[in-house]
Amino acid sequence: MMQIEKAIARYLKNSGHPYMHLKAVLFDMDGVLFDSMPYHADAWVTSMEKYGLPMTREIAFMNEGRTGMNTINMIYHQVHGKDASKELIDEIYQDKCNEFAKHPDPERMPGALELLTKLKAMGITPVLVTGSGQHTLFARFDRDYPGMFEHDKMVTAYDVKYGKPNPEPYLMGLKKAGVAPNEAIVVENAPIGIEAGRAAGVFTIAVNTGPLKDSVLLDAGANLLFSSMQALCDNWEILIQKFERHV
Repeated sequence: MMQIEKAIARYLKNSGHPYMHLKAVLFDMDGVLFDSMPYHADAWVTSMEKYGLPMTREIAFMNEGRTGMNTINMIYHQVHGKDASKELIDEIYQDKCNEFAKHPDPERMPGALELLTKLKAMGITPVLVTGSGQHTLFARFDRDYPGMFEHDKMVTAYDVKYGKPNPEPYLMGLKKAGVAPNEAIVVENAPIGIEAGRAAGVFTIAVNTGPLKDSVLLDAGANLLFSSMQALCDNWEILIQKFERHV
């Protein structure tokens, strides 16, 4: 628990904020709220190979959080030395979505609903910040997380120009929640999402729900790391207690 105290003190020192007062939690989606990243990784590998673009599961996990457009263009540029056309990007992304849809609906990440229930009881606002552009996103949240997220407190691929690791998505999440960086935390599972949260000036917690080493997430700048969403949920009251000491 001393690790939590030190992480908060280090964040305050480095950010220049005199205090923390938690009013909102900004959640990534895939790998944080839904156990969907294995499906996404498989879909990316299958679709990109159809177009002669090399992609591995590790690359998919490392770049989780980017918009689909940016992911495709990044790999295409590495292979061809130029940007892909919008038409090709749209075609590949649709194919990837089709491949993803062949999998069963992903389950809620264990501990996530319980954690959100705790937030709501405390009057803390949950905000979704995802690079996804899935058309069924709102319906999925209404079904699997009923009453937890307001639609105007969601940031998707359609809301941003740059996407993670640019801080734009999390800055927009702060704006939608009406809070300052020191009044929120980010919960992420991917390196570029962690980079985006830190670049937005927000205390960023990593949950290692995938195959990446802890060191990859810590090197990306995570202030704290938990082994799972369940572990974060189980330690939530202790975390809040530590934050309250810095109000």
